[in-house]
Amino acid sequence: MQTIGVIGAGLMGNGIAHVASQAGYDVILSDVAMARCEAAKATIAKNMARQVSKGVLTHEQADTALARITLTASNGDFVTADLVIEAATENEAIKGQIFAGLKDVLKPGALLASNTSSISITRLAAATGRADRFCGLHFFNPVPLMALVEIIPGLATSSETTAAMQGFAARLGKTAILAGDAPAFIVNRVLCPMLNEAIFALGDGVGSVVDIDTGLKLGANHPMGPLTLADFVGLDTLLSIMKVMQDGTGDPKYRPAPLLVKYVEAGWYGRKSGRGFYDYTGAEPVPTR
Repeated sequence: MQTIGVIGAGLMGNGIAHVASQAGYDVILSDVAMARCEAAKATIAKNMARQVSKGVLTHEQADTALARITLTASNGDFVTADLVIEAATENEAIKGQIFAGLKDVLKPGALLASNTSSISITRLAAATGRADRFCGLHFFNPVPLMALVEIIPGLATSSETTAAMQGFAARLGKTAILAGDAPAFIVNRVLCPMLNEAIFALGDGVGSVVDIDTGLKLGANHPMGPLTLADFVGLDTLLSIMKVMQDGTGDPKYRPAPLLVKYVEAGWYGRKSGRGFYDYTGAEPVPTR
């Protein structure tokens, strides 16, 4: 395996492209518009420059890694890819369209993966035409810093595909865990209900943004408060995951907090939109409630 395709040049996609190129893979990074790809590569260059300043990479290593990244807005360029990782928005219909569009492009032996954080791998596999060569490969944000990757085999995923994904994760320097194909897998199955409950507590007036975040930081020794983390994850992403968990399990305990729904309806997605439970438009984040 030498050439990796990444579909989606957003936060997760550019992070995956970053670590793959740094590990010596040739990377094809795509999005619907070349401007998005170019912005992603500029972000990767900035992040690698930061690594150079900290002594993690040399200038030569950073330049070599960047040179391995090719940008495209055409699926046809994935014909040489050994593995293609979909890192589009957490929307099952969009992901299905992407996989359907790759059926006549990928070479027969190519592997395919989704960076979904919650959606059924077995169900997504139905759109790929290569269910045995497809699995979930869930990275965490920010990808260059987070050590974990969840590997989620679907019902039809072959043992060879799972082994290949484990080898890929190891070459990236990541620790891989195997997760069952259940709604939200392992990490988000535990994490997202906690974030959702913190939003319930805020909406019910149990505590302020600062008090809830401070309480979990100091009382549970968390590195950041749950509302700060929700903003970092993206409130729209959190809402999508909670809906998947509620729909997939039928359990009302996964009902999204009404305040979470309102914030997403308002376009307040957290850091990426400039406002969530904190306002990020100034020099320092300021609580909005």
